[in-house]
Amino acid sequence: MAFFEIVHEDKNCRAKTGIMHTDHGDIETPVFMPVGTQASVKTLDSSDLEKIGASIILGNNYHLHLRPGEDLIAEMGGLHKFMHWDKPILTDSGGFQVFSLGLQKLNKDKETIKDQGKLVAIDEEGVTFKSHIDGSTHRFTPESAIECEHKIGADIIMAFDECTPDNVPDKYVREAMERTHRWAERSLAAHQKNTDYYGYRQFLFGIIQGASKQQLRQESAKFISSLPFDGIAIGGESIGYNMKATAQILDWVYPFLPANKPHYTMGVGLDPADLLVAVEHGIDMFDCVAPTRLARHGMLFVNPETEKKHRINIKNSVFAKDPGPIDKNCQCPTCKNYSRAYLHHLFSAEEISAMRLASLHNLYFLIDLCSQIREAIKQDKFLELKKKWN
Repeated sequence: MAFFEIVHEDKNCRAKTGIMHTDHGDIETPVFMPVGTQASVKTLDSSDLEKIGASIILGNNYHLHLRPGEDLIAEMGGLHKFMHWDKPILTDSGGFQVFSLGLQKLNKDKETIKDQGKLVAIDEEGVTFKSHIDGSTHRFTPESAIECEHKIGADIIMAFDECTPDNVPDKYVREAMERTHRWAERSLAAHQKNTDYYGYRQFLFGIIQGASKQQLRQESAKFISSLPFDGIAIGGESIGYNMKATAQILDWVYPFLPANKPHYTMGVGLDPADLLVAVEHGIDMFDCVAPTRLARHGMLFVNPETEKKHRINIKNSVFAKDPGPIDKNCQCPTCKNYSRAYLHHLFSAEEISAMRLASLHNLYFLIDLCSQIREAIKQDKFLELKKKWN
């Protein structure tokens, strides 16, 4: 059985439904993947995730390497057993997190990268970096990053790449992109030596880089797509952060993406409408830390007929005596059982349960939206659904 199969393509746009087959279960696409960076989706446990219908969650190679360490996770039988989650898991390689420790800035000449005494040192073989936790020194190469991901044991793992900001010189972007390509080949070679560390198949995705440069993005799309990866991810600073730029980049690379492999935009989910933009451009998978981060600050997703900005701040005094649910159309455990007034009270009283109930809602909201998206695609009515969110 193929890892990925397309079930239906909407006749009016690039939106499609599909299924990814893993040994820990099937994943219907398009799919939103809750982020459990440190083997935990913040404020929630595995039963909460089951309850809201999550079919796959994320861990992060960088964070898990630093704490508790891939060797301890392996000793515990892998990440699934360690965190009591028996459905699929995806791990990022940690490339974005490593490079975010030393985000580059330009000198006054606008051409030279300024050395800020960064926590990261990049060379051809890999990256040396200091832990943001205790300052200890660590090193990732493509080979060691893949070994770490193998030990962690996710079903889907990512190649080690170099993520560059959008505002650096073209010369630097090209150098980083070409290094990412060489690292992609090395990641693939390391992975192919051991694709089933725990006795089940692990699938490797390559990552397209190239910042905001059309020529470089297309070069990267051609190169990464030419390699025998199981899926293709589109990374970079703009993806998800700037949806206008994201849509443009997706238009640039789409002609070069293999149709028979899943397409993944890394970091999309700041606004529910962003998911529809990605799906319209042929994307099957997305993740973002924003839904739970926003929830912990009282920012809750709602449908466009409730609020054009797609979210409300439950801390606002207008909700202090509101007996209704967060969103009248939502069937999440929070909306079915608690009022806006109660949630407003919990946040005002700084109760920990406020963050949990809010996170349950925001994640359910996006997971349910993906279900609506899949149903609309099956009926060739995706654009009608998207129009409601414009």
